Order: sequence, then structure tokens, then C-alpha cells
Amino acid sequence: QVQLVESGGGLVQAGKSLSLSCSASKRTFSSHAMGWFRQAPGKEREFVAAIAWNAINTAYQDSLKDRFTISRDNTKNMVSLEIHSLKPEDTAIYYCAADRIPIRKDVSRTSADYDYWGQGTQVTVSS
Repeated sequence: QVQLVESGGGLVQAGKSLSLSCSASKRTFSSHAMGWFRQAPGKEREFVAAIAWNAINTAYQDSLKDRFTISRDNTKNMVSLEIHSLKPEDTAIYYCAADRIPIRKDVSRTSADYDYWGQGTQVTVSS
């Protein structure tokens, strides 16, 4: 079983940047696409970004792609999410997740395609 642990969240002023990290417990991590999702208070969980197992392909929520950057380091079993020009509406719990299918050709934006989830890290953006 893969364990995912997010870190890097916190209270940040609007306009600043933040980097979130997700550490995976197994080397098999390197064979799976990874995704970031977020859930704001009172809202459903939404897709943020995903990166293929080999980092060749990435996908972003269209409204976020100009400010969010996903990356991974398979040698360290880590995936990161950089957020720039933070806005109050970015306030949410951010979750990383591992794709259920190894070496998936396409990067999925669907949460149902991810079967391992971290506990989440809270990001709060003050105006």
C-alpha cells in the first residue's frame, strides 16, 4: 500500500507563492501518475493538476494553469505543486493522489482514477 504525505501548507498572504510537497512511501510511486486536488470549505473536491509517471505529460485545471506548476522527482518519490500569485479563493485543503493504473498513457483529471490519497495540507490565503 502506498502512503502519501503532503506538506508545505499554511497561512499565506494574497499575491505570494507557496510550494506543496507530497512524499510517497514506495518506489512503485515512480510508475504512477500523480495528481493534486483541492477542496474548499462547502465545495466539492476539484482537480488541480496531474503529472504522468515519467513527467512527460501534465494537465491543469484550465483556470489555474497560469499560476500552478506540478513537478515530480522519482528519485526522491516526491511530487510538488508550486502556486504563484495566491488568491483568497485558493484557500482549500490540498490533496495529492496516486493513479490506480501504472504507466497510464494519458494523465487523468478524474478523482475516481486515483486510489491512494494523502491526508491533505491546508492552504489559507489572506487578503
